[in-house]
Amino acid sequence: MNRSTTLLVIAVGLAVYGLYSASYVPGLLVGTPVPILLVGVVLQAIFAFAAAFGVWRDRSWAAGVLVLLGVTIAATWLVEAFVFGLVAYLPALAVATLAVIVTLGIATYVGSRRG
Repeated sequence: MNRSTTLLVIAVGLAVYGLYSASYVPGLLVGTPVPILLVGVVLQAIFAFAAAFGVWRDRSWAAGVLVLLGVTIAATWLVEAFVFGLVAYLPALAVATLAVIVTLGIATYVGSRRG
């Protein structure tokens, strides 16, 4: 698979993740909203859409937005586990670690220029 096809697949995956994250927003607005979780989910959607656009258009800032996305995913999971107790600790640590590793790997790939 050549680089442009790989970048297109990454961009589509990021856009799908943005839609997935945005789908949680209406549910978080029902009843008494938890502001920190709402902010985390909204930031995930925004960063995912911004990263998808940046990767698709081959922008230099796309790798930085990918890192922000990974940090936001990790932080949201850790807050859900350790602050609110909504998810178990060990899976939350695993997802947070995996999110940072995967997004750093993709950001490294996206950030590397053709030589």
